[in-house]
Amino acid sequence: MKHFKIFFWVFIVVLSGCKIQRSATDTSMKTLDSGIQYRIIQQGQGSSIEKNDVVFAHYELRLEDGSVIDNSYNRGEPVYFKVGAGQVIKGWDQVFPFLNGGDKALLRIPSELGYGDKAMGDIPPNATLIFSVEIMKVNKTPKPYQLAKDTEIMTIENGLKYSIIEEGTGKDLQYGMKVRIHYMGFLEDLTLFDSSYQREEPIEFVLGEGIVIKGWDMGIEKLRVGDKARFWIPYTYAYGIKGRGPIPPSTDLIFDVEVLEAFEKPEAKPFNVTSADTIATPSGLKYLVVEEGKGPKPKEGQIVELHYSGYLADGTLFDSSVERGQTLKFVMGAGQVIEGWEQGVALMPEEARFRLIVPAQLAYGSQGIGPIPPDATLIFDVEIIDIE
Repeated sequence: MKHFKIFFWVFIVVLSGCKIQRSATDTSMKTLDSGIQYRIIQQGQGSSIEKNDVVFAHYELRLEDGSVIDNSYNRGEPVYFKVGAGQVIKGWDQVFPFLNGGDKALLRIPSELGYGDKAMGDIPPNATLIFSVEIMKVNKTPKPYQLAKDTEIMTIENGLKYSIIEEGTGKDLQYGMKVRIHYMGFLEDLTLFDSSYQREEPIEFVLGEGIVIKGWDMGIEKLRVGDKARFWIPYTYAYGIKGRGPIPPSTDLIFDVEVLEAFEKPEAKPFNVTSADTIATPSGLKYLVVEEGKGPKPKEGQIVELHYSGYLADGTLFDSSVERGQTLKFVMGAGQVIEGWEQGVALMPEEARFRLIVPAQLAYGSQGIGPIPPDATLIFDVEIIDIE
């Protein structure tokens, strides 16, 4: 599915009454050795920002001519990133440790610490980036769970081990259940490489379907809701001899996990379209109206929240937000979804339920993707939840 959350590639924050176009010699700003300039517009009362902290920030980005490129307030949620992890432009990683939680600041990032000599969307090559930022929250690096001296460590197989640190009282977990987990991931020396606690986003997945690393599927199945546990996972059940991201090749991992919830996997059921007419559009898209919905239809730039299930022409389900239990959001007209969705969703007001029949040229074309074969016509049952 061609979709993604608008996240790290551009950044922005609105500060009312703040004139942000400044020259390279602006003496009201502090200058770092790298050439980055910054000025605190409003002092916050939060904690200082350090490497590996996760920062939540709103921002506005302008070019030197004053043109606005992006604004996170318009999307209704701040961006977040781990400082020093290379998840954002180098200029942000370098300057944020000079800020504190709650600060509103003006940043001037030279092009070599932004996007360099390459264009990025509406950002031209060699562009100096002017940011207004507001630090909404700073989540410090979490600590590993504490193991008591008499904690029992149990072996599952081939070096995969686990220990219950705090026992829960909920249902036992089984393959096929959808589970909601908080976790911290560590290298063998307890160096943190990932934490859902810092992001404030527990992971949700169906247990036993290979969505997570094999060591997780094997280990979490031994737990119950409410358990806090530690897993020692050999690299053969993790990211293997290649590693991934901050995880080196052939690296054994340690995970501290907390089971928050477990419930039966929702089942996607095709819409009943026996009484609906098939309507064809000039582009080749076809659709059937299952429920009309109400209110205005989404316009370009608006955020649409929806549930969907996708089927091949033979009825095989290949993707479903319903079964994941998590809606999808995307910005209309931003190219974040296939063209067949752009055209079809534009016809749907809130609470509408349509079946979209999308020809290959409006989907994944002659190449296909993942479980979708080349030249495949796709069928999507789509329900609009909200238009922001």
